[in-house]
Order: sequence, then structure tokens, then C-alpha cells
Amino acid sequence: MNQDNYLSSYDYTLPEEAIAQTPAEPRHSARLLCVEPGAGWRDAAMAQWPALLRPGDLLILNDTRVLKARLKARRASGGLVELLVLEPHHGNTWLGLVKPGQRVRPGEWLQIQAPPGQPSAAVEVLDRHGGGGPRLLRFANPEPEAMEEFLNIYGELPLPPYIQAGCQDEQRYQTTYACRPGAVAAPTAGLHLSRELRRQLAAAGVDSAAITLHVGLGTFQPLRTEDLSRVQLHSERVEISPATVGAVQRTRARGGRVLAVGTTSCRALEGVAALHGGQLQPYRGAVDLCIRPGFRFRVMDGLLTNFHLPRSSLLLLVSALIGRKRLLTLYQEALAHGYRFYSFGDAMWIPPEAVLGSP
Repeated sequence: MNQDNYLSSYDYTLPEEAIAQTPAEPRHSARLLCVEPGAGWRDAAMAQWPALLRPGDLLILNDTRVLKARLKARRASGGLVELLVLEPHHGNTWLGLVKPGQRVRPGEWLQIQAPPGQPSAAVEVLDRHGGGGPRLLRFANPEPEAMEEFLNIYGELPLPPYIQAGCQDEQRYQTTYACRPGAVAAPTAGLHLSRELRRQLAAAGVDSAAITLHVGLGTFQPLRTEDLSRVQLHSERVEISPATVGAVQRTRARGGRVLAVGTTSCRALEGVAALHGGQLQPYRGAVDLCIRPGFRFRVMDGLLTNFHLPRSSLLLLVSALIGRKRLLTLYQEALAHGYRFYSFGDAMWIPPEAVLGSP
């Protein structure tokens, strides 16, 4: 029996104190676990990352920007409801999560809590989308193109539930290159790239190109299917421009390496390539690719990533690069040496020569 095919094989115990509650300051002061060929690893810092790359390498950055997508509302009975606005659906309806969802009936209107001096706002909760999962939400006030402005006034930044301390500077939960609003969570590996570090990377001859993957349920929702061959992820909105495709092609032509900053960048590249026979093409649409051990990477050579939740699709993806047993061993090493985990935590660098099957 191949344990790689079962969700329970991707579990590990994480002490609560290992979960980072605040971001590293400055961004590039985070620690960096560098995976080496064979079974080794070494300790470094993000500030040293430019020295570990090569002139002509190409970094793929996810330029999505996190929306203030969490709304608090009240039912007519006075009960408090929390909404998480996920993505546009059709017309003036949006997909969203409703908590506690079982108490809110289809067609029920909720009053959104408004800041002082702001007009009242309301949302109608409709049926579940596709028979399960997110609900359809119809907002009374904003037009679809004005939703970001609406959320900036009425919403809150949707920090993950394991971050108990909040975030005093909300820009620290955005990358320094975030410019395309639409995510409900940050592409966290990119949080380490300060403007200073990006200048150093450029000075070292390392290029960069942007993709957009609006992080949603497909990235962070816990997996519940034990048989991983049956896992289906929620789709997420992706855009890859002709300019980025051209940058990848030029990098390949000159013998350079394509390096993904974050698992979302990886999923965008590989998901779009999978839709086009293994070739990266310009694309705008949905991607729902689940990458797990045995997957053949067609575009990406190496990965910068954070430390991920047990039993998550992100853990499967990294296992596909270096193997499940090795990854879990490295996680235990990281815990033993005081690395910080999850969104505000430290980073792991998997260079191409450390990837399974590399020459």
C-alpha cells in the first residue's frame, strides 16, 4: 500500500507556540531552511537568498491583493453572522461563506455592521452554490466594480484563525508587489520579499514576472477525503499574461531556471500548463489542479514556500517536489530548531537540484 495516496499520511504534530503570531521585521529577516540534494539542509535567512540564486533565474510572483473580505452582519432577530466574501459569481451576486450558515435561510436579508458615519448596508443570502459549500450573496448597495471600495469601508482583513494577535499594520499581510485585488488570503511566501530584497535580487541579475491567482478556498480549505485520488479542490481565478509566458520561454531558451515564489504561483503555472497539454499559454479563467506526489512538473524548477498546515493541499504539493517522508522529516527538523510556521512564519527554499529526479 502506497502511503503517499492517503491523507492521514500527511499529518504531523505542531506545538501552538510554533505558530507565528507576528511577521518578521524587516520582512527579509525571516529564517530560511535551505533544502540540499540528498538528505541535507542548512539554516540561512531570507536576506541571503539572492546569493543562492543565479543570474538569469526567473522568479514568478503572485501579484494578487487581499480584500477586506470579512463582514459582520446581524439577522432581523439580532443574531450575529460573519460573512467571508470569496469571489464574484454573476451580475451582483458573489460567492461567500456564512457562519453560522445553517441558521440563515435562503432569501434572508442581513444588516451589515457599518462604521460610524457610514450608511447602512444589507446583503441577501441565497442558496448554496452547486448544492454545497459557499452561499450566493446579493448585495443591495455596491455595483460589482465597486466591491473593493465597499469592502474597504465595511470589511475587515480576513486573517487566518490561527493568528490570534491580529495585525497592527495591515500592509504586512500584503506582499510589496500586490496590485490585483481579489484574494481572501495572502500568498504568504511572497511576504518575505521586502522592497530592499527585491532590489538586491534585480542587482544580482534575477528577473521576475507576475501571475495572478486570487487565493481562495482551493488553497486553504482543509482536505477531508482520505483517498487522495478522489480529492477535488475549489477552483480559483487565475490570469497569466502573454508577457509572462514570453519571459518563461526566454528563460528556458537561455538555460535559466523558473522559480515559483509560493505554492499559488506554482499552481497557477502548472494548472494552466495542464490545461494546454503541458505547455504554458496565456490564460484567464479557473484552475482547480491538485498537485500531489507523482505529479510531473512542466514549468516550475524550484520553489520558495512557507511551512504549511497538516493534511493540506499545500503539503501535498511540496511533497510532490521532494517526497512525503523527506518533507515530514524536514518539518520535524524545523520544529526542533525553532522555525516559525504558517502565514507569518519562516520560509523553505527548494532549489531545482534538490527536487526529486533532478540530475
